[in-house]
Amino acid sequence: MAKPYLSVVIPAYNEETNIRIGTLDKVSRYMESRDYGWEVILVDDGSDDGTAKLLEEYARVNHGFIIMHNPHQGKAATVITGMLAAKGDVVLFTDLDQATPLSQVEKLLPWFNREFDVVIGSRSNRREGAPITRIAMARGFMLLRSIILGLHGITDTQCGFKAFRQAVARDIFCRLKLYGDSHAVAGSMVTAGFDIEVLFLAKKLGYALKEVPVEWHYVETRRVNPLKDSWQGLLDILRIRFNAWKGLYR
Repeated sequence: MAKPYLSVVIPAYNEETNIRIGTLDKVSRYMESRDYGWEVILVDDGSDDGTAKLLEEYARVNHGFIIMHNPHQGKAATVITGMLAAKGDVVLFTDLDQATPLSQVEKLLPWFNREFDVVIGSRSNRREGAPITRIAMARGFMLLRSIILGLHGITDTQCGFKAFRQAVARDIFCRLKLYGDSHAVAGSMVTAGFDIEVLFLAKKLGYALKEVPVEWHYVETRRVNPLKDSWQGLLDILRIRFNAWKGLYR
């Protein structure tokens, strides 16, 4: 089997509803229309609903879809599993709810021909439907990460639509410290620092990074606790800074 050009990694935790309403069919229809080789890696995060069974059934009857199973460790560990298993020249991770439609990858791919190593989607001008609390949290988060980590020039670190050259993905995702160590968790888990640590490492390692505006539609998948989530985000930023001072990202 020829090596795919594009690998798409999709984490899934209790996504039975989204699967049943056809989000994976949208992914399949788009990928089938491409004229390059591809694979879609579906990584189940130890779901306790019907997600795992539905993913197995889908991968069985749809060419190019691969299913992997993790114990429940949270989204970050699930994405890492898929990214390290991907075989494509370019590896993208995205969300199963398709808040950013997979077709938006065509806005990212051309930049790899312009010598960029990491190309990320940005919702900065298109946060359609997002509540004011989410927008306020995003702006505060941007200020903190710029001051503490020096991530200047990146307007949206949290968009779940990021692509990497395969070798670059392996280099970055093998070095992650915040959520890179496997451990069991309970319930849904917000890992705000995951995306920031990925981009911090990309910058620290000298990879060329490009941010590209993409279409995005607000989809509420969990109840937001502005105080708790903001506090966790701040702690993650401080942990990244502390890890860097300790020399853990060499």
